[in-house]
Amino acid sequence: MKNQNVQKIAITGLMAALSYVVFTFLQIKIPLPGGDATSIHLGNAVCVLGALILGGFYGGLGGAIGMTIGDLLDPVYIIYAPKTFFLKLCIGLITGFIAHNIGKITREEQHSKVVLWATLAAAGGLLFNVVFDPMIGYFYKLVILGKPAAEVTLAWNIASTSINAVTSAIVSVLVYLSLRPALKKAGLFFVIGAKKDS
Repeated sequence: MKNQNVQKIAITGLMAALSYVVFTFLQIKIPLPGGDATSIHLGNAVCVLGALILGGFYGGLGGAIGMTIGDLLDPVYIIYAPKTFFLKLCIGLITGFIAHNIGKITREEQHSKVVLWATLAAAGGLLFNVVFDPMIGYFYKLVILGKPAAEVTLAWNIASTSINAVTSAIVSVLVYLSLRPALKKAGLFFVIGAKKDS
């Protein structure tokens, strides 16, 4: 049990680093009026992948830390760091809850059910982000930047968040399904939500 906790912490750190790299270096940044920007990226895919592998808390924490650091090191996004941490942690928590508490994917052996619940979990976590990222972002900008900037950027944020959700859902589920057998073979497959970890 203690060894599993150490492994989970180590993999959480790996997910944080991976989400930072994917968000920072593999994004397509779209400049918006007023010095703001939005971007197309796969940082959320790493967050969802972490939740599928590690559970909601650890997976969400890895994604939240990585993308928050990305925000803090970018002069355009620095003011959004608190919002990013909250939203990405929530993506992980929702994805993990659906995958492990409802779908019990780590105890499921039937491939079609694993695919179904991994897809539903990814969709649930990312749907939360599609709704709440633009909404919270709008009110955040309303307070920090003023109403005109918030209204101008809202439509762009909805579009980019929707694109990110679809691509992240597809990528995260495909990568999870590919990694699952390798994690089992390596002894890094965590049974989440069971009475005893195995």
